[in-house]
Parts: sequence; C-alpha cells; structure tokens
Amino acid sequence: MAKVKIMDIVLATRNKKKIEEIKKIMSKVISGADINIYTPDDFPQCLEVEEDGDTFEANAVKKAVYISKCTGMTAIADDSGLEVYALNGAPGVFSARYAGESADDRANCEKLLHEMSGFPDEKRKARFVCCIAVASGDDVKTFFGYAEGKIGKVPRGKKGFGYDPLFYPEGHSRTFAEMSDEEKNALSHRGKALNKLQEYLKEKGSHHSSHFIVF
Repeated sequence: MAKVKIMDIVLATRNKKKIEEIKKIMSKVISGADINIYTPDDFPQCLEVEEDGDTFEANAVKKAVYISKCTGMTAIADDSGLEVYALNGAPGVFSARYAGESADDRANCEKLLHEMSGFPDEKRKARFVCCIAVASGDDVKTFFGYAEGKIGKVPRGKKGFGYDPLFYPEGHSRTFAEMSDEEKNALSHRGKALNKLQEYLKEKGSHHSSHFIVF
C-alpha cells in the first residue's frame, strides 16, 4: 500500500474569507497528499510583516523570506489586489486599505465607486493580480496570476470578499460575488497563481515531502 504523503500549510493571514478561499483552491491543485492547515497562531515567534513594498512581488517576497527564516521551513507568501487601468493601477498594493488603514470591504468598494463615478464602460477595465512567492531562506521564486475584467457601477452578489461584488471577469455577465466558489476559483488570479506553483512543485517533486507555509 502506498504511503500517504502529508503536507503542512500555514495560512498566515487573519482574513477568514481569504483563508477559506485558499483552502479550497489548494485542495484542488495539490493532489496525492493529506493537507494539514494551520494559522499564524501556531507560530507565535513570528512577528507580523509590514507590507510596505511598492509592488505585489516585493510584499510577497518580503513575507516569504521572513517567515522561512523565522521557522526554518519553506514558505509560500501571497500578495494580491485590484488594478484599475483608468486609475493608473489604483488601488493596487493598497487594495485592502484603499479607504484607510482600518477600512473594511464595503468602505473600499464605496471609495472605488466614488473614484469611478461617471466613467463609461470602456474606461472601467481592471484586473486582479496575485503574486505568490516561494522561499527557502533567501532562495525565492515567484508566480503570478491575473484575472482581467471590468468594474461594475453597483455591487452585485453576496459571495466572495474584497472587490468581488464590483468585478466582472472578462466574458462573463456576473460578478465574482455572484459566482459559486468553483466558478470563481477557476477564473481567479489566486487560482491561476497557485496552479503555476503546483506545476513548479511537480517539476521539483517537492510536493511529496515538503512542509509549506502560506503567508
């Protein structure tokens, strides 16, 4: 009988909806292994990492390198957000705090709608971006995923999180927040980035024996 391989993953984010989404995607793209999922509370020696980079990649790499050195394990870090072309890429790396440091999803969406008030359909194109960094000490690799689409004029749907109620993926007439988890994850920036990571792990054979941290 083949021995079941075990993978340990720490989702080092306190965003419960993001944790839920990553869990679902990882269960699809990582096969042949039992997955143990942890949170930052299991690693009290590791401090919060300030996301002060000016790109998604800079933030993801900083978090992955720190958490890898802190734990002595391979670390996987995620940084993601929304870029609106007509706003010169805003909110970008400030997506989670667009309306202020303590802003919630509703406030961020309301600010985006205010900033885009009066914009015609052809000026409402945007994309979600996800960068995943894999670090073993200072050795880092990054993987990107993109979801092209446009920003609606009113929120629609109650699923998902962040800007999902405003984002219509390209070729679709429903927002991410109106889609099932399976539909969204098949189209999402995070799903695409994690699939690229899985291809890398297959090439390296790492998914058979490694322990991972997602930060």
